[in-house]
Amino acid sequence: MNPSVKAYLEKRGHDLRIDLLRGFANWFIFLDHIPNDAVNLLTLRNFGFSGATDVFVFVAGYAAAIIYGKMAMERSFVVMATRIFKRVWQLYAAYVVLFVIYVDVIGNVATQYATTELFDEYNVTGIVDHPTRTLMHGLLLQAKPLNLDALQLFIALMAFLPPALWLMLRRPNLALAGSIALYFAARHFDWSLPSFPTGSWYFNPFCWQLLFVLGTWFALHGHQLTATLHRLPLLRIAALAYLGLALAITVAGHSPQLGSVLSDLGLDPIMPGDKENLPPLRVVHFLALALVFSYLVPKDWSPLSWKILDPVMKGGEEWLSVFCIGVFLSFAGHFLLITGPNSLIMQVLVSVGGILVMTGVAYYISWSKRQDHRPGLAFH
Repeated sequence: MNPSVKAYLEKRGHDLRIDLLRGFANWFIFLDHIPNDAVNLLTLRNFGFSGATDVFVFVAGYAAAIIYGKMAMERSFVVMATRIFKRVWQLYAAYVVLFVIYVDVIGNVATQYATTELFDEYNVTGIVDHPTRTLMHGLLLQAKPLNLDALQLFIALMAFLPPALWLMLRRPNLALAGSIALYFAARHFDWSLPSFPTGSWYFNPFCWQLLFVLGTWFALHGHQLTATLHRLPLLRIAALAYLGLALAITVAGHSPQLGSVLSDLGLDPIMPGDKENLPPLRVVHFLALALVFSYLVPKDWSPLSWKILDPVMKGGEEWLSVFCIGVFLSFAGHFLLITGPNSLIMQVLVSVGGILVMTGVAYYISWSKRQDHRPGLAFH
């Protein structure tokens, strides 16, 4: 292991920004998964080219590098690899349970309430025609039920982490160069993983791995570069200008009239799109956003300890459980809106109610874990 990285990890404490960003990302993903909901106009994807999934993937790589990098330093690479694969198994088990229950719930609701359009909308048509084949491909991560794609992606990225982190701890620039090369090769040669019954993964892991690897690189080796970049005011101005341009283009893209103006100006190539293969301009937008965020919110930013942010932090700490319950809540919210009064008030109630339930689940799981680690009562 690089001696400078070892020294850095030894003194590295918990970064509260990880929980903050994962918490907000979970909320935004939940809101984004509810169609025709005015509240999701407030999520990150409406203000530029990148969105909550970008934040989630980058932060996941950042957090994993710190946790498992310390483990490799203290307990060996073999132990680190086994702990990562244990985590992959936990994620896969969560996905399988979520997939089976999710598909069953959608099927029952669509049949009982005669809302058969839900089969097509949530990509579960095969469960009616070919239930065994659909379940089999689901176990192989090849099914494409709506809103489970982010968890599929994370399982693939974590499975890819042991060799990537091994190289990152020894030859960080080579690891990053390899990730960039794979990203451009996958885009050029159209590499992806197949899905059932047709097509490929919604989030192409060969492309999205770039954000994950960038997260690991910045966690282990990017602190000096970040400090240098923060001392360049012109770079911040350029980042803010790019973010402003992305905001204007994204907002214009929601309007047919403004969208036609952008086409007339020849700006179609930089319109947001192609989320599956993570366009380069989307990566640049996220990096600009990360630069501004890290400058405005340093690790020792005092508001990170404010009680008002505790619900967000708790959701970030228990991100997997919160994500899973959010998938069901987004479906329930969508069903309520298409079968009941789809008014603005109802949309707000559904959105706020879902976030409150997600927060309650996070608090309960956190409390439950503390009870498991409390010393038992002594009996005499």
